[in-house]
Amino acid sequence: MPKTSKTPACHACRESPPLDFDFTMAFQPIVDARAQRVFAYEALVRGRDGSGAGAVLSQVNENNRYRFDQSCRVAAVELAARLAIPCHVSINFLPNAVYHAATCIRATLEAAERFDFPTERLIFEITENEQLVDKDHLKSIINEYKRQGFKTAIDDFGAGYSGLNLLAEFQPDIIKLDMALIRDIHVEPVRQAIVKGILGVCQSLGIDVIAEGIEHPDELAALQDFGVRLFQGYLFAKPGFEQLPPVAWQAPA
Repeated sequence: MPKTSKTPACHACRESPPLDFDFTMAFQPIVDARAQRVFAYEALVRGRDGSGAGAVLSQVNENNRYRFDQSCRVAAVELAARLAIPCHVSINFLPNAVYHAATCIRATLEAAERFDFPTERLIFEITENEQLVDKDHLKSIINEYKRQGFKTAIDDFGAGYSGLNLLAEFQPDIIKLDMALIRDIHVEPVRQAIVKGILGVCQSLGIDVIAEGIEHPDELAALQDFGVRLFQGYLFAKPGFEQLPPVAWQAPA
């Protein structure tokens, strides 16, 4: 585990006010269907009353974005340690809430050390829909996280307009195919062609692919035929509120 950074906290950490709302996490498995094992659990923000991510994220604004992002990371690591998650944990992050990657990762490293959770099991996800201020800034974040030993991922790949441009700028360890791309892929030749093209690019670049939003055995079967092995979706498990849900291993129909 990397040593906690001694870099002084930046002004955002010192001056950001406490959050005036509370939240917790649910965990949804990302499975290796071929090996029938859980590859990772994604930490998904939830209200303390069980309300969804939208209700929580609607309270995030310019003034509290940094504090919220930092608090999410710490909460995810703490709960992962409490639940004794034995594999990777994937955490969404807000790149516009990161001022300096080496400094802003400090709270995550401290949490991992405090709760005795191995940092090499952490994956940080950014959604392609996130409005980026500066691609060079995001590239520097990704590079720093890789240097620290974290895995990185682009979530919702294919949902926006800049996916391939992002891959030209930097290469994460993982991309997650957006559910809109894989919905009904077993009967949609256009989606099949697009996904096959993305898979070819990722194979050439050494990037792993997760297909998310899997709900039907036929979608799973088609994607497995294309060579995809990592999946996330209700077919396997819904998110578990502050717990790890059981996985239903489904055989393709």
